[in-house]
Amino acid sequence: MKKIISKIAFVSILIAGLISCEDNGYEEYKKGNTPSVAMNGEWYIDISDESGDILVQHAMHKTFDANDGKMYINDAKLGWWLKGKLNVNPTDLTFNVTKEANLNDPGTTFTITEGKIIKNAAKSKTGVMVDSIYFVAEFSYDPGVKYIHAGHRRTGFLEDDF
Repeated sequence: MKKIISKIAFVSILIAGLISCEDNGYEEYKKGNTPSVAMNGEWYIDISDESGDILVQHAMHKTFDANDGKMYINDAKLGWWLKGKLNVNPTDLTFNVTKEANLNDPGTTFTITEGKIIKNAAKSKTGVMVDSIYFVAEFSYDPGVKYIHAGHRRTGFLEDDF
């Protein structure tokens, strides 16, 4: 009797294993590609004034696709309270915007110039080569004052986190 139960269990497991290996519609899946895909990520950014004095160190910023040919930037109020859509040029990895509504500070706007991402131009805390990010921001509540944002892409390794 035990042999029959063992054989039935074995055949059941074998059938379940074969059924679970079917594609069930995934054979046509293709990875999506958005205009800003090479520019999206998490960034540790230092913010300084025009004289070079660092005002904020290692503020986490995230860039992600806005699904309309633009890219969002968001510092989750860890940096200079910056969130909004940016115009992107994926060919040369540049970005900018003029008088964009600042979603982290309602009623204000920001302008970003000189935005660029440079592939493998920086090192993480542990020396891993990563992409670099740089841009100059100006906020409507502080006209004429430029804040320099410069940093590098987060690796995802705990030893590289700040």
